[in-house]
Amino acid sequence: MNDDMDDAESRLARIERLLASGERELVPAWRRATRGEPRWTVTAVILAAVALQLSLPHHLILLHPVWALPALELLLLAGLIAGNPRRVEPRTRMLRYVGLALAAVISLANGWAAVRLVGDLVSGKGADGAVPLLLTGGVIWVTNVIVFALWYWEWDRGGPMARVRGQHQYADFLFVQMQNPEVAPPDWEPAFPDYLYLSFTNATAFSPTDVMPLSRWSKMLMMLQSSVSLVTVVLVVARAVNILK
Repeated sequence: MNDDMDDAESRLARIERLLASGERELVPAWRRATRGEPRWTVTAVILAAVALQLSLPHHLILLHPVWALPALELLLLAGLIAGNPRRVEPRTRMLRYVGLALAAVISLANGWAAVRLVGDLVSGKGADGAVPLLLTGGVIWVTNVIVFALWYWEWDRGGPMARVRGQHQYADFLFVQMQNPEVAPPDWEPAFPDYLYLSFTNATAFSPTDVMPLSRWSKMLMMLQSSVSLVTVVLVVARAVNILK
């Protein structure tokens, strides 16, 4: 009797494992609960953005002393690392707010620098030479790419912590691997480098390339990034060419 019960329980356990494995094969990784992505990638990019901000001319800095905003950004980043040192995983709602605050502070600082630079160029002021002007414009442009990559990453399907839980069925950005699962491993799901690539291509092509925005907010955000990138590049290059002449 006990042998029959043990055999039945083992068969039931095998059936449950088969059903679970079948479900995992049918449901793509980006739609189910998975492990959080490594923390170090987004941390390295944020540190690069802080370093770029410190290299800007002082008159383009939002707050003085010049280290005030970078110090605040590093403090917020330290809080995120303390809460999730290795992987971006859902633990407390406060971590979500800290991540959004960090993206907002970097956006505010770079937006202010871009507005001041555009104002200087329109009024005929700005850098004395073409090379310093191009370097300043390049710093703002690269930081702008990082800023929008953070926003795409923070908002797509509720953010990185919500994506770990697989809470949202519908994506805000459609990646190629979502349309053609056979071109990627079965455990593929978008991570921060994918959003960084999306931000870079949108800033250079001024339009979607291989990643399509689906929700209205994603379309509006990509349109805003293309507009900022276009204005910055056109005005900086035009002014630099005029100085060289």
